[in-house]
Formats: sequence, structure tokens, C-alpha cells
Amino acid sequence: MIKNTFTRKKFFAINPNMDHSQTPIKPNLSSTCPSCSARVSEETLAENYRVCAKCKHHFTMSAGQRIELIVDSGSFQEFNGGLASINILDFPGYEEKLEKAEQKSGLREAIITGYASIGGYDIVLAVMESDFMMASMGSVVGEKVSRAIERAIERRCPVIICTSSGGARMQEGMIALMQMAKTSAAVNKLNEAGLLYIAILTNPTTGGVSASFASLADIIIAEPGALVGFAGPRVIKQTIGQQLPEKFQRSEFLLEHGMIDIIVERSQIREKLTCLLSLHKGGCRG
Repeated sequence: MIKNTFTRKKFFAINPNMDHSQTPIKPNLSSTCPSCSARVSEETLAENYRVCAKCKHHFTMSAGQRIELIVDSGSFQEFNGGLASINILDFPGYEEKLEKAEQKSGLREAIITGYASIGGYDIVLAVMESDFMMASMGSVVGEKVSRAIERAIERRCPVIICTSSGGARMQEGMIALMQMAKTSAAVNKLNEAGLLYIAILTNPTTGGVSASFASLADIIIAEPGALVGFAGPRVIKQTIGQQLPEKFQRSEFLLEHGMIDIIVERSQIREKLTCLLSLHKGGCRG
């Protein structure tokens, strides 16, 4: 299920102080905001944390951009970067999909893990990459999450996981589904060790990820408008044959119903994490 070959690709887009190579931003490219239909350049998006200035819609971020956004400059040190999936079930076309996902994302798998610091506080960080098969959870994703938690227990430091996933990876069948139990057991060990776990739910966080480690954090943060749930609203509507409430499964709906703890805009996330980590240590600065 796991192989240990790794060729580093460029995936950090903005900060030249990171250990990884830069990918230049092309200012002539533009995107249409799916919320308000405004045209916005990639350069403007990069300057505004990939948030629409008109309606505050949060565009998708790469794992590298998200790491750059929240950690202290130059503090991120990746581990287990060489783990990658193999076609254990001989699923037709899986090798080709993995290769395309690697080329698109610049990563060997749908999650990157490492040591970092935020506001001077040491953490273990895991960030999912939606450009890699929609950050679906297979055996390697489950393994990397579990190993990250184990390293946090060894170092006695908090864990922060940024989730963005379409759920379990169908090409790995039951092996992928087993990662729900595996990661949940790892989170339980972290809890027994008395260590802090913060989850940051981004759009979308669905399927087996939402039903396992994403929902088990001590503090659950979500970005505005993020879709969070097990099955999608369209599937649920078709199954039960009823009209769903407005903004069903969106961050705001989940906050109203006590499923998450707080909604934090992207521009505020690093400050909020610093405060939470400080509170964990005995007081919030500023």
C-alpha cells in the first residue's frame, strides 16, 4: 500500500523564505468568483489570502499556500514526505490517476505533514491537498495522519490538521475505509496523553475524513462557507425526499447547531491559532 520514493516538486506559491522552491504567480490569469461572479486576478487573490474582496468567498488554497499562511516563516520541516500509494487492489487506472495527481499537485500524496511553529509555539502540522485526487483518504493519508499524531505525542506538543477532502478513496476499497478507525484511534491516544488537537475544516470536508479525525478535535475551526458533512446535501435530499434547510452543512449552519466551535476568516487564522496555543500554555498574549 505504501512505497517510499519521492521527488520533490514545486508547490509553494508566494513566500521565498520557505524551504521549498517557489512557483511564480502569473498576474495575467484570472478567476471567476463562484459566489458573486466577480472577475479577480490571481495576483490579487494571492495578495488577499485567496479571498474574494467583494463577497469574502474563500477560494481553494494549496497545501503549500496554507502552510505558508499559518506557520512562522521558515519553521516548517516536512517528515514522511516519501510515503506514496501503490495499487494494492489492482484497481483499473489507479496508477495513472496517482501519476496525474502528483503532476497536478506537486505532492506524492494528498496530505503533507511536518514540524512547525506558530507564534513561537511548537506544533505538529498536517495539511490536506485537494489537488491530489480531491484529498481523498487512502492508506497513506491515514498512515501519515497517524504518524503525525504519534510524533506529537513523542514531542509533547499540539497537533493542528487542516482538512479538505472528498472522503475515502474508492480505488482502495475497504483499506481506505479502515483509515477512519485507524486515525480515530490515534486521536484517542493523543487525548489520553492530554495534548491539544485543533482541526481547521476547509471547503469541502466530507465523507470518511469528516466522520473520523476531522470531527474529533478539542477545538474545531471552520472557514466561512465551508461544506462539511458525511454525504453531500444533494445525496441527502434525494435519499430523504425532503427540502433541506438553507445553508445546510455549511460552516454557519454547523456553528448554529453546535457542530463546530468557531468560524475564522483566513486573514485571522494565524492570529487565532497563536492565541489558542497561548491559552493552552496558560494565557493569551494581546
